[in-house]
Amino acid sequence: MGKLTLLVLDGFGIGAMSDCETLKPEDINANTYKHIREEVSLNIPVLYSLGLGKLTDDVGEPSAAYGRSNLAHYGADTFMGHQELMGSKPGIPTKRLMKDIGPSIKTALEEAGYKAEYPILGAALLLVEGAVIVGDNLESQLGNIINVVGDMNLLSFAEIVKIGKVVRANVDTSRVIVFGNKKTNIEVILSVVKENHPGQWGVDSPKANVYGEGYHVVHLGHGVEFENQFAHMAEQAGFPVYRIGKTADVIQADGFSDPVVETKDVLATYKRKYRESENNAVFLVNVQETDLAGHKEDSLWYKEVLEEADRFLASFIQEIDPEDVLIITADHGNDPTVGHSNHTREQTPILIVGKQIEPVSIGVRSTMADIAATMAEYLGIDAPEYGTSFLRDIRKI
Repeated sequence: MGKLTLLVLDGFGIGAMSDCETLKPEDINANTYKHIREEVSLNIPVLYSLGLGKLTDDVGEPSAAYGRSNLAHYGADTFMGHQELMGSKPGIPTKRLMKDIGPSIKTALEEAGYKAEYPILGAALLLVEGAVIVGDNLESQLGNIINVVGDMNLLSFAEIVKIGKVVRANVDTSRVIVFGNKKTNIEVILSVVKENHPGQWGVDSPKANVYGEGYHVVHLGHGVEFENQFAHMAEQAGFPVYRIGKTADVIQADGFSDPVVETKDVLATYKRKYRESENNAVFLVNVQETDLAGHKEDSLWYKEVLEEADRFLASFIQEIDPEDVLIITADHGNDPTVGHSNHTREQTPILIVGKQIEPVSIGVRSTMADIAATMAEYLGIDAPEYGTSFLRDIRKI
């Protein structure tokens, strides 16, 4: 057994899922990869030869194992997509605003022994223990996330997370995000509370001085228990887990993390840590700028990021040891040509690279959690709660 990597090209879909007509009709014509290729000249020979060409054009003899996956999570979401990639089956969320659910959350917090009050007249948010604001997330889709923002000078982050878990247990939104930083305080946090849409009250997070050095964050997903996920289980079994890029924020683990964004920095950090790491290390890496280009509806930027990743793979694959395995995939689509700037509900590619891997088809997987199950079997640890391993189908005998 050697080093194991999951490399996520964020938002790199390869065709709309068949259920889009009912679940996300605005995406029925989405195909991120195909449409970028049609708009700009795209040169990604490594990905194409690994198996992308076979998946999308039915041409070539792939040098890696290859397949495609449906999304088992509802919609098309980076956080939920990564929870699925780690072996969870996220629940179906409901959009909620604090103006509707605040009273029940207040009751639940008080029953758990916390003091909860409305700090601003007419504002639908809660102040808990004089140190934590529970409000709507103002940056995501309306009603998708509840934020729990804490003053870490008054409460430890562990205590703030406990409050977040009470909120999580009493709301069915996609996520509850718990975060804080010692460099801010409750006075600053309260000073940047605003109403973003009618009835949507929350903390303006970028202005709350929580980001940057000292930032602590935990994402609590609906129907997700990180203790049953691949990353946590691998660490519990003694395997060092490195999270680089957006995985540092959306996958729960305790080892090395660097939420770097620029692709060149993501790949440079990955390559450096890979060379320095133990032989049994696990790497969870996210190339985020593909997703950002999709949101910006910028096919040229998307092309440039893909080509940068492809050039990296051209040299990096030559360096990996015979026992190492590299899995390249995505978490959803983000078609820059589809007519909106949101994620698209698309199938994702799966390419598995390694000298011990047979270049065979693994077909269409019903869930991205099959990747987590496969990684767990590769490490020889217990399987996560969801997913079916395809390791035996691809491993050379």
